[in-house]
Amino acid sequence: MTRRHKQTLARILVAGVLLIAAVLTPQAWGLWRLPIFLIPYFVVGWDVLWEAICNIAHGEIFDENFLMCVATLGALVLGEYAEAVGVMLFYQVGELFQSLAVNKSRRSIAQLMDIRPDSAHVLRKGKEVTVDPDEVQVGETLVVRPGERIALDGVVVEGSSSLDTAALTGESMPRDVEEGQEVSSGCVNLTGLLHIEVSRPFGQSTVARILELVENAAAKKAKAEHFITRFARWYTPVVVLGAAALAIVGGLVTGHWGEWVRRALIFLVISCPCALVISIPMAFFGGIGGASRQGVLVKGGNYLELLAKTKTVVFDKTGTLTQGKFALSGLYPVRDEEEEPLLRWAALAESHSNHPIAQSLRRAWQGDVKDHTVTDVEEIPGRGVCAMVDGVEVLAGNAVFLSQHGFTPAQDVPAGTVVHVAAQGRYLGFALIADQVKDHAAETIAQLKAQGVRTVMLTGDSREVGEQMAQRLGLDQVHAQLLPQDKVDQLEQLLEQKPEGTALAYVGDGVNDAPVLSRADVGVAMGGMGSDAAIEAADVVLMDDDPAKLLTAMSIARKCRAIVIENIVFALGVKGLFLAMGAFGVATMWEAVFADVGVAVIAILNASRMLYHKKSI
Repeated sequence: MTRRHKQTLARILVAGVLLIAAVLTPQAWGLWRLPIFLIPYFVVGWDVLWEAICNIAHGEIFDENFLMCVATLGALVLGEYAEAVGVMLFYQVGELFQSLAVNKSRRSIAQLMDIRPDSAHVLRKGKEVTVDPDEVQVGETLVVRPGERIALDGVVVEGSSSLDTAALTGESMPRDVEEGQEVSSGCVNLTGLLHIEVSRPFGQSTVARILELVENAAAKKAKAEHFITRFARWYTPVVVLGAAALAIVGGLVTGHWGEWVRRALIFLVISCPCALVISIPMAFFGGIGGASRQGVLVKGGNYLELLAKTKTVVFDKTGTLTQGKFALSGLYPVRDEEEEPLLRWAALAESHSNHPIAQSLRRAWQGDVKDHTVTDVEEIPGRGVCAMVDGVEVLAGNAVFLSQHGFTPAQDVPAGTVVHVAAQGRYLGFALIADQVKDHAAETIAQLKAQGVRTVMLTGDSREVGEQMAQRLGLDQVHAQLLPQDKVDQLEQLLEQKPEGTALAYVGDGVNDAPVLSRADVGVAMGGMGSDAAIEAADVVLMDDDPAKLLTAMSIARKCRAIVIENIVFALGVKGLFLAMGAFGVATMWEAVFADVGVAVIAILNASRMLYHKKSI
């Protein structure tokens, strides 16, 4: 609880004690009781009166402060002293609950903001200096000790350690890193000393992009928020005029002006729309904050609303459903006993290449190239490589490459990247290189389909690879061999086919996905591997590249929409009932207080549930 909250609570308690003392004063004191009741009234309500005066001076007349002032001052004029102080007292109680709830929501965002490092330790001219992260240049070396936060994105050049990535990904499991691996700013170094070569300036780092996304998120309102803003703008003057008409017409017809003015004042107290005006934006704000704690950045409440209506999800393949890294998927030797020689010859022949396929073969073999002699290396881009390995000619490449050298490679091969190998004058077989499916990809697709969501994949890979991947993951539809412009055209068709009143989300990670991310109703980017262009174009960012976080985002969005609908129905229903009761003289001022403050507190507490959303997987 902040100092301001403690001061408000103290004022409420003091005013409550003074109100009890005023109520106990003898009725025989007559008008002398008014000054006694005014003391607790001004103690608890001076700021509401002052706010109403300031707003009127600026032309903003019809707000909740104005309604409270008119209703309570009118009650004082009618001699309802206790009711007047009670209304103001309970209104301030409601405002305190509201402020505490909003403050809790803001703290969840503020915790994310703490990931910004205040300084960075850099090696310059052999000495370690401490500077502002903005002053660190690309190529410089950071020194990060255990317990310190990594200030900028980079690559580990010395040391190994475990990193706490919870602030970025929402995952509690530490991530082990060693030399050659990329690390993101915002993570906390847990164990060993790390030297990190900076790969991006601070303004383009992961932590800077996260802070910018979260800071700008509140500016993008959902349709429900826009509706409530417009509703309150028209609703408040209408009910003020309605209350005035109630008092005038009732007084003229019956002649009992005091009774009808009292009813009009009760009508005003009941009509205050603060339950909707506060709780609806708070639900979306809480949803954005709750999502950020789980590694999902949503750039605005409008995207939460669209995610809740999403019934079509379109995926890119490489880097989105797959890891985007080639790995040996299988060895298919002509002779069963030659599986190890097949891999060894292929890895050694490719030992001088930096191509991802060559690297995957070397990782799978795990032997030491230094123990062998590799000479006369001739690499044909797009075809293969020919090299002398320990005095033996070895060829590794595609079927066309081996055919050109007089060999007959296998024809019946599975979908994927195939490396045929020949050595010692004969064909040995082939190795299958394939992209690896991400851990939660299949489970994510299955859960989406169980929720009635149509799943589609757009990929630039061959039709065979695309269809094999779609079958493996259980996707509803796949479109392969697509160039970036083809993806946009295909997405346009999918947008036309989606059910009316629903949204389409596209999930991607590469530069070529940026146009499609922008065109989709909701663009979802992978924030770890994803390109800067994709993250900039996207509306939602999954910080740890886990496709399962899409389920988390959609679950949060649906819960947020449900809470918004609950609050709208509850608030309007209760207020409608009590407005009718107030107009017919059934509701008292105390019941009016419940219809305003009570409904607002319940709606705000309901919206606060967004801060405690649990993970889907």
